[in-house]
Amino acid sequence: MAFTAAVITFPGSNCDRDLAVAIEQVCGGTVHRVWHGDAALPAGLDFIALPGGFSYGDYLRSGAMAARSPVMRAVIDEAARGVAVLGVCNGFQVLTEAGLLPGALMRNAGIRFVCREVPLRVENNQSLFTARYGAGQRIVIPVAHHDGNFFADEETLDRIEGEGRVAFRYDEPVNGSQRGIAGVLNAGGNVLGMMPHPERMIEAAQGGSDGRALFESVLAGLNVAA
Repeated sequence: MAFTAAVITFPGSNCDRDLAVAIEQVCGGTVHRVWHGDAALPAGLDFIALPGGFSYGDYLRSGAMAARSPVMRAVIDEAARGVAVLGVCNGFQVLTEAGLLPGALMRNAGIRFVCREVPLRVENNQSLFTARYGAGQRIVIPVAHHDGNFFADEETLDRIEGEGRVAFRYDEPVNGSQRGIAGVLNAGGNVLGMMPHPERMIEAAQGGSDGRALFESVLAGLNVAA
């Protein structure tokens, strides 16, 4: 069975094409482009990706209105069924607002937009999204965000730490994110939200390929043909 994915586009998304191209190049198969107002997703999906950008209504709270888009009901249902779901940057914000991930993304410490390559540490390499990385591996992935400060209460932080749900951690201060958290998994391990943009580091022409292993991990973990 060939790999099939969907990339959701919200009004204001500006990384949707980048994410779709990255998935096509690394995973092959078919990548559907889905509008946020659609009530249904294509049948038989293996992977759903929510891209970065500035979804409509971010002036209220990042991702708050996008999380109520019609397509998100279908995304929530597919996630419950075990389909792999990745949210990058604004997509991470949407996943927290939709209740698929814990915590919230707040304004960066220093109230500045951060756009640069940052060093990360692979905290958990036993997940669907990180199995092609080494435990504790240092990688470099770009960030580009204004509201990337991951926040949760201490009880929630202790729980996700104890359950091994921190996928990536910043290796240096970036945005004030609590405990340096850069990527969080759901309890089932099939949903990942991360602030850095792995789709921007999949080949040497981009300055590095440290993001490539994330998509390779998904393809291998799902055990489907490219």
